[in-house]
Amino acid sequence: MANITFKNNPVTLLGSEVKTGDKAPDFTVLANDLSEVTLNDSKGKVRLISVVPSIDTGVCDAQTRKFNEEATKFDNVEVLTISVDLPFAQKRWCGANGIENVQTLSDHRDLSFAEAYGVHIQELRLLARAVFVVNSNDEVTYVEYVSEATDHPDYEAAVEAVKNAE
Repeated sequence: MANITFKNNPVTLLGSEVKTGDKAPDFTVLANDLSEVTLNDSKGKVRLISVVPSIDTGVCDAQTRKFNEEATKFDNVEVLTISVDLPFAQKRWCGANGIENVQTLSDHRDLSFAEAYGVHIQELRLLARAVFVVNSNDEVTYVEYVSEATDHPDYEAAVEAVKNAE
């Protein structure tokens, strides 16, 4: 498993670590209207999956805004931001911040995504910061588990990975 710290303290990740070249694991999360969303719902598209501990924090806010901006430059790409925030909080945050190009999804109910992608921080019941790119054939083409959960991901590498997967 990836070694992750949260505020410089080691944490335990639960679930299965995903690697480049793997078939993307399926998952079930909740949209802002409480409907279920799976990986299969965006089949045939490239998926940029941005994983954040909580959308209401500074780095998570910046990460979501950055990928919302980048999403306008892509064709046939779904940008998904996943956290354990409640769908109501995600909807409020998106509305207050004009976020329209990213779909925010909640893994609060059963940590399906967290377990499938190995980002469940056991000690905090939060998701570790990570970025995954899944191509239209459901193959993982890019993985970044951010080693310090309060740091930013490598935005440029993630965007380049999306371009290469299109």
